[in-house]
Amino acid sequence: QVQLVESGGGLVQAGGSLRLSCAASGRTFSSYAMGWFRQVPGKEREFVATIRSSGGSTNYADSLKGRFTISRDNAKNTVYLQMNSLKPEDTAVYYCAAGWDSSVRYYASGDRRGYVYWGQGTQVTVSS
Repeated sequence: QVQLVESGGGLVQAGGSLRLSCAASGRTFSSYAMGWFRQVPGKEREFVATIRSSGGSTNYADSLKGRFTISRDNAKNTVYLQMNSLKPEDTAVYYCAAGWDSSVRYYASGDRRGYVYWGQGTQVTVSS
């Protein structure tokens, strides 16, 4: 199995930046596509970004394009989410997830069904 641990969340002022990290266990990290999702209490978990196992292909939620950037360092078994120009509406618990490239591709990058493993989440709070 794959264990995912998010970190880097916290409190930031609107307009600020934050970089989230997701560390994965195991030696198969490079075989997985990785995704970021976020969830506000009482609402559905929503798609943020996905990066393929090779790191060569990325997808973002339309509303986040230009502000968020997903990247990965397979040598460190880590995926990142750089968040810039943060807004109060970005406040949420952010989760990373892992899935096979083929499954993520089959279900579409933003579909949770394409991901098998999930982290515990890290809180991001953006103050106005």
